Amino acid sequence: MKILVIQQKMIGDVLTSSILFEALREAYPEAQLHYLIYPHTKAVVENNPFIDKVIFGKEDLPFYKLVSQISKENYYAIIDVYSTLKTAIITNTSGADYKIGFKKAYTTPFYTHVFSRNIQAETNAGAAIEKRMQLLKPIIKDAPIQIKPKIYLSATEKNKAKESLLNGGIKLSDSIYMIGALGSSEKKTYPLSYLAMVLDHIAAKENTSFLLNYIPSQKDQIEKLLAFCNSTTREKIYTDIYGKSLREFLALTSFCDGIIGNEGGAINMAKALDIPSFAIFSPALNKANWNIYEDGKHNVSVHLKDFEPQIFLDKDQEYLHKNVFELYEQFLPNYMEKQLDNFLKLNSK
Repeated sequence: MKILVIQQKMIGDVLTSSILFEALREAYPEAQLHYLIYPHTKAVVENNPFIDKVIFGKEDLPFYKLVSQISKENYYAIIDVYSTLKTAIITNTSGADYKIGFKKAYTTPFYTHVFSRNIQAETNAGAAIEKRMQLLKPIIKDAPIQIKPKIYLSATEKNKAKESLLNGGIKLSDSIYMIGALGSSEKKTYPLSYLAMVLDHIAAKENTSFLLNYIPSQKDQIEKLLAFCNSTTREKIYTDIYGKSLREFLALTSFCDGIIGNEGGAINMAKALDIPSFAIFSPALNKANWNIYEDGKHNVSVHLKDFEPQIFLDKDQEYLHKNVFELYEQFLPNYMEKQLDNFLKLNSK
């Protein structure tokens, strides 16, 4: 028996949807479990013991060839988490007994079972987790409502990261924080001048070190951030220690006491490593969609709406996206100090 899960999107989505495999392995221990993803997201599912095969939907692969490749596998069930028109066609033409996806007007006829994305979360796992887990209901009796995403690092990867930290001058006895300074887009990036104030606030505490999540092409933006920080903070930021690959970033993060910064894939990856997280949401996003496993202690998130709810009254998504930068300007660093101080108190050495 073979089962395929489709999640052709960003890293955070691929990681989150990987929870399905743990439940599938429990229900079908002898099944072959396959995952259709984009190549650049592979790092978050490497070494996952519940996934037997990863299939890459490469952008340069003709669509008809991918359709043919999937149909030849003779899947028992396909769970199309992505649920676009293309993946619905792949699912529909596969010959699978169970063709499961999310309900959309233009894709529903392609599936045997559909589920709504619009749900109210019943647990602190959050809607992103629970809406995925419901897709298992047609093939798993009493399917679990939640499973936490996990990332699996090797001992070699962790040892290399530890060596990088020590050689770079970081004391493992310090409270080490990974800083997600840059979001996946400008509209998901907290103003750098404000973030510098946040870092200055943290750096005022003794025995604190900072790592930055960035790639060399973002060096200019990182330099801008550093220029906004005071001298004490700059001395505690180790810009020369960074992940040159996604797996290296994950290994470095595994030694941190927490990750602090823009909500996005890095935050979700840290959670999957059981690293505490403090996420700053873009005003244009709905926090309820992605504040997974938030407990107010080890996983915390803040949104402008938490502090100025009246700003969002009668405002639709179009307005929020159009005015996101003006809204960011109103998201003052001092708003989040109470939550941040509590987070640091609970998650510092």
